[in-house]
Formats: sequence, C-alpha cells, structure tokens
Amino acid sequence: MQFLTILGSTGSIGTSTLDVVARHPDKYRVTALTAHRQVDLLFRQCIQFKPSYAVLLDEDAAARLRAMLTDAGSKTEVLCGIESLESVSVLPEVDAVMAAIVGAAGLRPTLAAAHAGKKILLANKETLVMAGNVFMDAVRAGGAVLLPIDSEHNAIFQSLPRGYNGDMASSGVRRILLTASGGPFRTLPLSALQQVTPDQACAHPNWVMGRKISVDSASMMNKGLEVIEAHWLFNAPACDIQVVVHPQSVIHSLVEYIDGSVIAQLGNPDMRTPIAYGLAYPERIDSGVAGLDLFKIGSLDFAEPDFARFPCLALAYQALRSGGTAPAILNAANEIGVAAFLDNQISFLSIAQVIGSVLDGLPVQPVNCLEDVLAADAEARRAAMQWLGVHK
Repeated sequence: MQFLTILGSTGSIGTSTLDVVARHPDKYRVTALTAHRQVDLLFRQCIQFKPSYAVLLDEDAAARLRAMLTDAGSKTEVLCGIESLESVSVLPEVDAVMAAIVGAAGLRPTLAAAHAGKKILLANKETLVMAGNVFMDAVRAGGAVLLPIDSEHNAIFQSLPRGYNGDMASSGVRRILLTASGGPFRTLPLSALQQVTPDQACAHPNWVMGRKISVDSASMMNKGLEVIEAHWLFNAPACDIQVVVHPQSVIHSLVEYIDGSVIAQLGNPDMRTPIAYGLAYPERIDSGVAGLDLFKIGSLDFAEPDFARFPCLALAYQALRSGGTAPAILNAANEIGVAAFLDNQISFLSIAQVIGSVLDGLPVQPVNCLEDVLAADAEARRAAMQWLGVHK
C-alpha cells in the first residue's frame, strides 16, 4: 500500500491521478489533498477518498470547506497556507507526492518533498524551470525518487536505458526528440494571431488541460518549459534536445541512439497513462486508457517548429542557454503575460513581447539557493507588471 499526497488535486492532473487511484484501492491510499480555492470539488474528493488532511491556500475557502466537512461528519482536517502544503508533503506516513500544482506555488512543497526523500511524481514544470539545479541537488541529497509525469518526459524516461545515469555518451544516446502538437494555432495564418481570443487559445486539439497550460501550449511556451525540464531531468544540453511538431500527439517523445536506433513511446493522449506508470513504477497497472488503434490513426506527421510563429519557444531556448536565473525570469514573465491575456488585457502576441522585454532588461544571476530563485521571480514579475502598465 502506497500513501499519497496529491498537490493540486482539483486540477486536470490531480483529478486524473484520483481516477487511477480509485481503480486500485488495494494499492493506494490518499493521505492529503490540496487545492487553491476550488472548495466544492475538493469537498467531493474528500468525501470519496477520506484523506487525513485537506489544504487550501485561500483562508476563506478553507473555512468554508471545514464547515462543509464538519456538517458531513468527515474526519478530514482542513489546513491553510503554503506552510501546510509543505507539511503534508513531508509527512512520515506519505510514500509518494504527486506534484501537480500549476505555477510557482508548487515550488516550495515539491522541494520539501525532495529534501524528505519522497517518491516525487513531478507534473509541476516550474520546479525544474525555476530552480533546476537546486531541486536536483535536493533530490540527490534527500535520496528522493524522481519520476516525470509530463507525457513527453515520461515517454523519454521510458525510452532511455533502464538505470540511465545522466551520461548520454556512455549510454549511447545521441539526442532527445521532444514532440509537440503545435497547439490550436499551428496552421493559423500569422496575420490572424493578433486577434485570437483566450477561448480559442484554450481549445487544444488533443489534450484537456487548464487554461494557463492551454495558453502555454498555444504559444509553445509549454514546449519551451519542457525543453528546460528535459535538460535537468536527463542532463542533456540544449543542442541535444530537438522539438518535433507532431500534430496527432500519438508519439509522446523519442530517444535517438548513436547506432541509428530511435525508440519512441506511443499511446492515446491521456494523462492517466504516465500517471499510472509513475504510481506503479517499475511495474505497470491499468490506467483506464483505451488501447491505441493504429489502423484508426492511419498516418503520423512531423515538422520542424516555426520559431517565427512561436517566439516563446525561441525565448525558452535562449533562457536555457543563458542559465542562472534566466529560466526563472522567463517563467515569471510568462505567468504575468498569460494572466493578462486571459484577462483580455493584452493580445496573444504580446505574451512573447513582455517575456522578451523582461529577459532583455534584467541581469542574469547565478543560482546557489532557493532564495536566489525567488528573488529573480519577484523581480521579473515586477518588471512584467511595469511593462503591462506601459503597453496595455
């Protein structure tokens, strides 16, 4: 029996995780569920899974949930605040932590889980993007087990040699091929990108995701963040990580070897597959995902990414090559830009403009500890807000 903390249980990854968990009550038990402020859904999850703890970041939401659970006769204890996220991530009885909080808010509890030596199912991009070296050092020092849950990184993990130690050359690995759907605007005329709406950007052709990550997919910043993640997860330089546009999202990523072999992981676009793989690793369990019908798919297409259409992808490569605090600056500026776009304050194309301006305007500093990352994050957010104040 594995005892789980699910950080971000009301998001798409969190709900998919609970779907897999519900299929295997003999293998998994939920100790803690956390959310930002989605009280009603978290209440239903608490009633079904009976966790010992539920955490909300919003105080009013926590008070409301506490009252609802008390009225329902639930014994789940409701906690509040970022410190509580950290505390439920390091509980002695917890074996594994699903890190699925979107944005920088997931950084501290995920880092705490690493220090505590937990099995970490990493779906939070920002942990590696913002603080890659700090987090990987914590994983090694704490003796944590790190399993990537992003479909692309999970596919790479499955396609690499078992026990891969981060040395591409000695493992016979030539490069990593990171697939991307291209999002909803892959074939839209460039002249039309200025007028696209948040609803159009959130209408992903293959995946069901939250609004922020859907916009990131539409701009391909999501893929840029995944390039940075892949660098830290697999110790691969930027030049050895190639993005491949693959509209069908059937091949989730590939690994090319020096003998000419290319090994890929295929499957239907459903996050329950990598979630089940991470939960049960090194075994495999039923995820509830339908089998892949190759005859129905018929054909697979591939193309190089268009950096003129997707400048956010180019900015991510730039930040990775710059190193230090550059990825944290990139991530913070993107979060501010995406939020402004979703709030109809700026155009879709302005997201890349604010990121580029902040990256060019702030000095890149070395990262030696979490405080360096958080300082860069705060400074980048201030700079992005200043840009918005001038250009809105």
